[in-house]
Amino acid sequence: MKKILIIEDDPATIAGLEETLKAEHFEVTTVMSGQMGYEKAKTDDYDLILLDLMLPEKNGIDVCKDLRKDGISTPILMLTGKKEEIDKVIGLEIGADDYVTKPFSIRELVARVKALLRRPQEIRPEVEEYSFGDVFLDFKKQEAKKGTNPVELSVMEFKVMQYFIQREGEVIERIKLLDEVWGYENYPSTRTVDNFILNLRKKIEDDHSDPKHLLTVHGAGYKFVK
Repeated sequence: MKKILIIEDDPATIAGLEETLKAEHFEVTTVMSGQMGYEKAKTDDYDLILLDLMLPEKNGIDVCKDLRKDGISTPILMLTGKKEEIDKVIGLEIGADDYVTKPFSIRELVARVKALLRRPQEIRPEVEEYSFGDVFLDFKKQEAKKGTNPVELSVMEFKVMQYFIQREGEVIERIKLLDEVWGYENYPSTRTVDNFILNLRKKIEDDHSDPKHLLTVHGAGYKFVK
């Protein structure tokens, strides 16, 4: 039986999620604060975490970021309110796997949960290390450098770089990137990818406005060239 941790502070939402997921034969644990959820996720094994964005003691973004820093790779599905759309890109950058916006349909949430549980938890690189330009990536250690300076890449940024490097020269559509890296086909806006790529370019390109490696193919998507 798959184990799901719900980190949510609204009793009505907890009750609805718990009833639905137990009916789908999941084992469910619930906590009502970010700090408690963080400690639970670190010490116990779960197959998936449902994480509210707005939480007492420690917000969802910080919980997600700290879990990824601690090497916890459990899929995280974040729950956000409509006014929190801007935080989606931030969440994806620090390692969240998917989002559902409140109010959400139970059918959609269960479908997202099952999709995340079906997908591999990580994209394995063909090589442990890779260099291009003055950038050096160590996928095994999750470390990056540009020249002699360390570069802080998120878990998801390493995944995106792995994906592009494995497909060097291939044009990747935004929808395909969302589907095969983030693990779902439908997302409110492919601008999420554009903003994510822009932030990634700022870290790895000499001039993010004139990139040499992570290129835009207008009307099609993006491609990586060494």
